[in-house]
Amino acid sequence: MALTDSFRAVRWIRTLNLVLQAVLVVTFFGGLNYVAKNHAWRFDLTQQRKFSLSPESLSYVKNLPRPVHVVVTLSNDEDNPEVKGLIDEYVYATEERTAGRITKESLDVYQNRRRSEELGVDQAGIIVLLSGDKRRIVTVDELYTMKDKKRDTFRGEQVLTSAILDVSMLKREKVYFVTGHGELRIDNSDAQIGLSALRAQLKVRNFEVEPLDFTATRKIPADASLLVVVAPQSAFSRLEQEMLRQYLSASAGRLMLFLHPGRSTTALGLDDLLLDWGVLVNQDIIVDPDNLTENLELLVRALAPTHPITKSLVESGSQPLRMGAARSVIPDPGRSLGAGLNVVTLAATSTNAWGERGFRAGEVPRYDPGVDTRPIAGMDPPDRLGVIVASERLAVRDNLPFSVPGGKLVVFGTGDLVANGRLDNASLLIALNAVNWAVDRDHQLAIAPRPIERFQLSLTATDFTRLRYALLLALPGAALLLGLLVYWTRRA
Repeated sequence: MALTDSFRAVRWIRTLNLVLQAVLVVTFFGGLNYVAKNHAWRFDLTQQRKFSLSPESLSYVKNLPRPVHVVVTLSNDEDNPEVKGLIDEYVYATEERTAGRITKESLDVYQNRRRSEELGVDQAGIIVLLSGDKRRIVTVDELYTMKDKKRDTFRGEQVLTSAILDVSMLKREKVYFVTGHGELRIDNSDAQIGLSALRAQLKVRNFEVEPLDFTATRKIPADASLLVVVAPQSAFSRLEQEMLRQYLSASAGRLMLFLHPGRSTTALGLDDLLLDWGVLVNQDIIVDPDNLTENLELLVRALAPTHPITKSLVESGSQPLRMGAARSVIPDPGRSLGAGLNVVTLAATSTNAWGERGFRAGEVPRYDPGVDTRPIAGMDPPDRLGVIVASERLAVRDNLPFSVPGGKLVVFGTGDLVANGRLDNASLLIALNAVNWAVDRDHQLAIAPRPIERFQLSLTATDFTRLRYALLLALPGAALLLGLLVYWTRRA
């Protein structure tokens, strides 16, 4: 009797066959997992490629000079799938790096109070980016564009890539607040004449903030990214005027001026500087009957819809800007159009406002034709007086086919917009936007916003009941019938 014909040999062969099959299955899935882990291929099949970073973002994050840690304080009740998915893509894109790796931490600010206090956050809906001693805070609302007070598109990749680049760079932007002429000071916590709240907000956003006494220096520091002058009361000397003019023109410097009414720009010695940059500041006080509160605060509602400084305020539909006494600021109608200047009115009054030139305390202001300031025909915005103006110089150098950014100037027609007592959500937002625009922190990356896709099933109680019975009875019943059919077929 042959060995292969014995029942014992056949049993061993069948057992060996089963063992080999099991080994092959295990090795197959083991090898498949090894390949998937070490040589993974990912395909984004969504129409808007919502789970893919753009080539520009990838080129930046894969060459970060140092690691970035992202702390997400989203609550479970919030519906922000785009935010969570985007941050996971940053983590995945850099997981093989060590020097510039992006890591993620989810934080419940209500459960983990110690960590929340350590980071300085006390509410959900905030993203904190940390790299070394630098930090940047981004709110979830900044990641969306608004339309009709609803989220319209998702621009989170542009905002977060910009923030990651900002905190990972070794250089910190330095903002100097000029003193020596009776300006509001950053070391003063008084509600009316202090700027300590604004200084704290800038420090949280990774700016270095220091005072600069113009009367004690003969040149502007080389590390000055931005100069801020808030409500000066006395004149700048000729040397100081020339320092500012050279800083803006020759050094492509950045300057923000908050000019309170009551002090003429001629008396302050700023006329030549302002005219160089195509800005005209009138010696008046704005009277806007349609937009005055009971406390005689001016409400400014007309904002430039596309400029980076005011765009987010327009899209969010936030509260109007609340100002104290304000003066009119407009683009200079006599400026040279060929000087490479781009002068834009950022905020304006209503069409019924005027600039009162002969205002006296105790008198009811009224418009005097030929005396008071009215909008200039043909100038934007039509039939309105400007309150905030931005000027940027773009120059073509060495016959290059593109413009080279020059200096930037932002002029506010009020001196107390950013004082501690007036710093609310709208005034803080426009001040921070102005600072970011001035120092080029609003990186306009070529990353288009993506539409928000939402799919929702509307099911009634009857539909839910049918679905429950289908899952509990219909599907198992179909499997049972199929099994019985196979059984009776084999029996027959």
